[in-house]
Amino acid sequence: MRAALLVLLTGLGPAGAAELRPPPGAAACAGCHAAGAAMGAIAGRPEDETAAALAAYRTGERPASVMTRIAKGFSDEESRAIATYWAQVRE
Repeated sequence: MRAALLVLLTGLGPAGAAELRPPPGAAACAGCHAAGAAMGAIAGRPEDETAAALAAYRTGERPASVMTRIAKGFSDEESRAIATYWAQVRE
């Protein structure tokens, strides 16, 4: 499944690499989490770390005024796609 997700996100196939494309919702993260941003960069962070943080925000285990509301808008699959994308981004 992870390989299929990477093909979907990046367009990678047998012929080689293509441009990395953000899944729905991922581009909005850059507003607060870009390099040098106040809330800390997420580019290059381990996929499992970001996915776990989103899950914890979604359940309320990790309370936060803004992220709790944002994370509730994503399913587990969408959160994993966002985490996979940001793990591959190099700023």
